[in-house]
Amino acid sequence: MVVWFRRVTNAIGGGLFLALFVVFIVQIAARFGFGRPLPWSDEAAVILYVWVILWASALIVPAREHVAFDLVWQAVGRRARQLMLIAGNGLIGGLALAGLPASWDYVRFMAREGTPVLGIPLMWVYLPFVLLMAALVVRCAWAVVRAARGYDLDAELRP
Repeated sequence: MVVWFRRVTNAIGGGLFLALFVVFIVQIAARFGFGRPLPWSDEAAVILYVWVILWASALIVPAREHVAFDLVWQAVGRRARQLMLIAGNGLIGGLALAGLPASWDYVRFMAREGTPVLGIPLMWVYLPFVLLMAALVVRCAWAVVRAARGYDLDAELRP
């Protein structure tokens, strides 16, 4: 991955997490320090949490860091691993690609609805899901290309 892209995505992810932390601290101070809970802070925390998780899954956490069950992987040879990588990533990437237009349509449809307190269009709340789907397509396509070339077959863990 390009170094500047990784830095930018990490910075944005860190900024989102920092914003979540600040909103959380504000909520605690308002509720327990001043005895006046702020309705907007609960909603903002939930929205930021969704963004942090989906942003990190799509752009920050490498595939090798995701949960993987490798019992079969460790028991088979290089050729079987290559076929497993190609088939698995082809299936997951293909399904994500097939679901991408419908996901985008639904997220766009949700622009008409807003969050109860802040009134933020739900399109902006769920937009990172579309980003996650697109990133999944790209990651899986790249994994298929690498597997076809014979890379990543000797890795200890591979999803």
